[in-house]
Parts: sequence; C-alpha cells; structure tokens
Amino acid sequence: MTIADSASHHVYVGADVVVKIIDAAGHSRLNREIALAPHLPTGLTAPLLGSGLHRLGTREIRYACYARVPGTPPGMGLPGTDAATARLLAEEAVRRLDGLHGWTPAGHVEQTLREPLDHGGFAGRAALSAELEHFDALDRDGTVPPHLLDGLKAIARHAPPHATAAVPVHADCHWGNWLADGRGVTALLDFEWARFGEPADDWFFLARFSGPHRETVLDVVARATDTSLEALRTDCEVREAAHLASDLRVALEHPEAHARMAAERLHALEELVVGRHWWRRTQLG
Repeated sequence: MTIADSASHHVYVGADVVVKIIDAAGHSRLNREIALAPHLPTGLTAPLLGSGLHRLGTREIRYACYARVPGTPPGMGLPGTDAATARLLAEEAVRRLDGLHGWTPAGHVEQTLREPLDHGGFAGRAALSAELEHFDALDRDGTVPPHLLDGLKAIARHAPPHATAAVPVHADCHWGNWLADGRGVTALLDFEWARFGEPADDWFFLARFSGPHRETVLDVVARATDTSLEALRTDCEVREAAHLASDLRVALEHPEAHARMAAERLHALEELVVGRHWWRRTQLG
C-alpha cells in the first residue's frame, strides 16, 4: 500500500482498498464519517467495508476501510485542467451535491448530522460578529492589520441575519476531496465535517478552490440552482469571511502551532478584503 497525503490521518491506498487511521484520543470526526457512510445517497462516496478500534500498546487506534473507487483527485485549484473539463467536472459535482442536499436522513443518521460541530462556517451575522470581536481581543500584537479587520467587519455587517440548518451538506467539498476519472466525477470523499446547513456552504468550497476556473464554477452553480451570480458571490464572500475569522482565531490562540496557517489565512484575507476576488469579474466587466 502507498501513503496518501492527509493533514489529519494516516491514509494508505491499496489496489482495492483505502484505509484511514487515527489515534482514537484525537478528534472524533472519523467517527462521524463512519456513522454516516453506509447511509449516504447511493453512489455518492466510496463504500465502507469495515471500521473499528484496535489497541496498539497503551493506545487505541480508530480505523475505517473503504473500497477504492476509480479516479484521482482533481486537486486544489484544478491544476492542469482545461476550461471545458473544469465545466464538465463542476456540472457533475453540482449534480451529486444536489442529490446530497435533497437527501432526507432519519434516525441516528439525522442525529449525527445535528450534533454540535465547531465547523468554522457561517452561522449568522451575530455569530460572525462575535467571532471577529473574539479574535480582535486576542490580537494584542496587531497580527491582523486594521484595514483587513475593518473589511471583515464590513462583510459581517451586511451578512444575512441568520443561517439555516435545512439540508445535509458536505462542508469541505474542495477539489482535493473529489475523485475524477477523465472528465467524470466518480466519488466525493471525507464526510467528517458533514452537517446540516445551507447549499451555499458547499457551493463556496466548490468555487473557492477552483483556481482559474472559479468563474466557470460559479456560472455552473448559478445556472443549476437558478441563483443570480450576485447572490452567489455574496453567499461565498460571507462564508469565506467566517472561515478565515475562525482560522485566525485558532491561530491567535495557539501561535506557535499555527504560524504557517496564520500567514496563509492573512494572505487569503488580503485577497478577500483588498482584492475583492469574489467580485473581480463584475468589477472588470
């Protein structure tokens, strides 16, 4: 078996299976994925073959074994993908996500999706404003430049008052979590952040990590959902603001452990506030 890149697990890929392993004392998100996997809409993700705990000395290891699905991840930013392929992948991804959003879970599966989860996403204007106040108080050294904090606060002031928990969402469906074979999507992986939310929680991830094909993906989503591009851009902008605020708060709470994350998020914040990248095409056109 070969080792696959993963920020939070040990992942091993064989000819027919994929195994995810994590220290059971670590985060519990793999438990969430294991509970959901057998009940997700047919054909959406890789089939779960088995899971459990294994004692290794004094430690307990959580594992999940999945059937290997054909395909490879298109990758963050869709590197090396031409415009026509990007559109086809986006159309297929939107269809699959629409199936997820239309799924009606019941029983313990619904309960799992409704369990509290510090997902860092948009939870309403008041929650976003509170997050900004929190990390503003933590930022005694001025890590976040004032003009960027002011920009985040402006986005928060114009954010919708409430966020609903209406449909199942993946909540991490960037292009590193998809598999594609040629121009066709074969599976969506890693349901550890799945929860109830709004479809826009997924449209944000799909568009944000499409690199030079962001406008193509936004167009695909807008057409498929009968949503105006302006409304979609607004939804994505406020969700990025929420995720950046949450990540920067974590980085400020644990500066030594998250110095690299802080630098990356500050760069993204500059693009969001100063570059206004969600609106760049409309400004130019």
